[in-house]
Amino acid sequence: MDYAKEIDPIVNEKMKKNLVYVSIFSIIMLFAGFTSAYIVMMGDSFWLKYPLPSGFWLSTGSIVASSITFILAIAAIKKNNQTLLKIFMALTVALGVAFMYFQFKGYNQLIDGGIHPINNHIIVTDGKYGDYFEIKYKGDFIEVDGNKYLLGSKEMSNAQFDDLKKYMSQFASLKERNAIVVENNDKNFELYFNNQPVQIKSKQLYKDDSTKMEYVDEMRLSYLAMNIQDKRGDFFVRGEFGKDFHVYFKGKELEYKNRKLHYKGKELSNYLQIKATETADSATSFLYLISIVHLAHVFFAMFYLLKVSIYSFTGKFDDKNNLSLRLGAIFWHFLGILWIYLIVFLVFIH
Repeated sequence: MDYAKEIDPIVNEKMKKNLVYVSIFSIIMLFAGFTSAYIVMMGDSFWLKYPLPSGFWLSTGSIVASSITFILAIAAIKKNNQTLLKIFMALTVALGVAFMYFQFKGYNQLIDGGIHPINNHIIVTDGKYGDYFEIKYKGDFIEVDGNKYLLGSKEMSNAQFDDLKKYMSQFASLKERNAIVVENNDKNFELYFNNQPVQIKSKQLYKDDSTKMEYVDEMRLSYLAMNIQDKRGDFFVRGEFGKDFHVYFKGKELEYKNRKLHYKGKELSNYLQIKATETADSATSFLYLISIVHLAHVFFAMFYLLKVSIYSFTGKFDDKNNLSLRLGAIFWHFLGILWIYLIVFLVFIH
């Protein structure tokens, strides 16, 4: 009977550790599936690559620091130092919260850069400038090169582009089956539809003197207006092609000249050009999926972390009774290592 009482705590510890290890193994298999799918899909498609936001790097620093403070908390309780235990557990919780904060900051930075969680295309299709509509500004046609709006081969100034955004904003909100009402007929701007100037009569848009613009064409104009509001030209992601972001095909980096994709100076075939416009931005979808699923695990782990932190402050742990604290540390360290693996994977693959 005495032997049973002596062995029970050991068995109990092994059972609980095994549960933690099984959970860890399940999560490893989940993320192995995600990263494998990422590599497979990237190998046979157009793929968008861009630097990770600074928020992700700050969150990495936070979770690494939290693991260090957790290790120090375990060392403190093994010496039965309750004061240091409380300090280091408080720091661990604070750094865990910081990790989540910086993750959301990173998501906001991505969205500000035109990189949305919804499955956008890499190349703008709806409302692409020049497909149906063009705009003259003070007698000169505006041109587009990547995401740059140009006048006379020079990028429009901030003041000029603000004027353009202001003028086009009236076309951005199109109510279903209701014609666009032109409230701002700025004489500096002139709309062209299929190379013909658009007429404005009684605040309505006309293709010519007598033909009113059809709803489907007004929808195209509305999409163009929304693209201009977001400063999108040919790409959904903001910035300069080749500098702020890159496009790859089957692992080969592409160039963009005269609004066409090129590889080593040679223009891609028409088939591949069309395929590129139809290709969804799977890279961004995977980025959000992988990071958000990891963040969800951190979020739920925080509840356990808070629980053991409360126990630390109420004196429920000592040098002999601290199994819950050690189990929490094992899982928390694993989440930190997993995030480091994911961010290294994204840096070198994404």
